Amino acid sequence: MIYKEIFMERAIQLAKNGLGFTSPNPMVGCVIERNGIVLSEGWHYKKGMYHAEFLAINNIKNEYLFLDSTLYVTLEPCVHFGETPPCVDLIIRKNIPRVVIGIQDPCDKVKGLGIQKLKKYGIEVIENVLINQCRILNKRFFTFYEKKRPYIILKWAQSDDGFIYSENKKDNWISGIHARQLNHKWRSEEDGILVGSKTVLNDNPKLNVRKWFGKNPIRIFFDKKLKISNTHFVLDGTQQTIVFTEKNKENQKNIEFIQISFEEKIINQILNFLHQKKILSLIVEGGKKTLENFIKENIWDECRIFTCDVILKSGLKAPKIGGIISKRMNLDKDQLIIKLSI
Repeated sequence: MIYKEIFMERAIQLAKNGLGFTSPNPMVGCVIERNGIVLSEGWHYKKGMYHAEFLAINNIKNEYLFLDSTLYVTLEPCVHFGETPPCVDLIIRKNIPRVVIGIQDPCDKVKGLGIQKLKKYGIEVIENVLINQCRILNKRFFTFYEKKRPYIILKWAQSDDGFIYSENKKDNWISGIHARQLNHKWRSEEDGILVGSKTVLNDNPKLNVRKWFGKNPIRIFFDKKLKISNTHFVLDGTQQTIVFTEKNKENQKNIEFIQISFEEKIINQILNFLHQKKILSLIVEGGKKTLENFIKENIWDECRIFTCDVILKSGLKAPKIGGIISKRMNLDKDQLIIKLSI
């Protein structure tokens, strides 16, 4: 099994093709090899479509090739019936003698049961190969099941002197065009995007994907007194939207009004609801008070900060946040820092 890391790395690479399309399912990649030669590959394209193992197995027409083959998969194969049949049963039927698994599935419907069934039928199972990389691959999925909430990404752009907004600036843009394009790519990868009511009232954002190809996230905001009117883009009904309010209001086309108490912890109520809706990930784009509430409650997983080649001199100061820096990169004159929660 000297090749196990190489083939698992390839399975991880394949799985990443599903980013932004598989939720609430995980991203999964699969490689089948025999005597060091790859026979087939597959990845989970989209929710509701066949799983990675099914696609890789069904690419092989000569079943003799399964003899002495090894199947590599980034996440424990499923053992239950969902929108597709159990992958474990297919592996057993094809008499694949060895299965290498990156990491155990955290979902209670699987969680070790797939591994247990494979072993019961005499299949050699090798676990935890590149486990850290496989966990990072599905950080959204693991956070959802372990913390019972979406994976939360805080994001903002700030001037070189530390401001996120100034009335002296004629337009709202601080970051450059490539940073804005990257931001739209990020939106296409996550389930939801959240802003506060002041951001909606002041900026009238569309909160969609325009500078990248991909799906729009679910627009999420809170509007205690329902002050935001239908003239704002977030209520135009063009994409799925959730509004948290203290008022009782009937749902509209693509718009769901959820009544919560603004006297209790708002963030916890929102996240509990999003968990029930099987929303695995959430970008929080502002405004300052909303971002600081997440920071104050220490409810965040990742923070993406653009520091831009602009001097504002006055205005709203950018939030302060701890964490550890995991990445630095430059996009033209903008610097991106990505931090992870400790």
